[in-house]
Amino acid sequence: MCGLFRDRYRTGSGRYRGYDYSLPGRYYVTICTKDKTHFFGEIKNGEMRLSKIGEIVKDEWLKTSGIRPDMNITIGDYVIMPDHVHAIIIIGENQYNVDKNVSCDIIRRDAMHCVSTKSVDKNSLTEANFFGPQSKNLASIIRGFKSAVTGHARRIEPGFAWQPRFYDHIIRTNADLHRIRSYIKNNPSK
Repeated sequence: MCGLFRDRYRTGSGRYRGYDYSLPGRYYVTICTKDKTHFFGEIKNGEMRLSKIGEIVKDEWLKTSGIRPDMNITIGDYVIMPDHVHAIIIIGENQYNVDKNVSCDIIRRDAMHCVSTKSVDKNSLTEANFFGPQSKNLASIIRGFKSAVTGHARRIEPGFAWQPRFYDHIIRTNADLHRIRSYIKNNPSK
């Protein structure tokens, strides 16, 4: 601990501590607008009707895998709601994650634990991500998506803004995947 406030007002990461988000896997994300402002449209009769900004969100999300072909991304189920987006994104094996010397073991029926098999000096580890720079991973995908949407959306609504973070969940089982897909599909009607 150092500095004037001794990390008292620092907000910790929402990511799963120690997990490398460039690894191949299925991820469920929720991305919200700032102050939950309804920029993306409205729900009528249980169906989402997208605004112009909502259409931008849809177009940019669907471009995600094409913009990053080197990451072997697949877009899964998604839904755009008035003030947030729920989506499943799959990162496949690619040149950025295949040579990381990472070993993944199932440690519970519903959980996976991945650790670097590279030699690491444990005395030099800090709370920082020791898997390397934060690029070519889930956070970089979301940053790029949010940036592209913001650029287009502010031409329509200068006050458009995202919540600074996003929620993620690593999908580890088929039951988990089924539950999340059902939630995404039924979200507008609820």
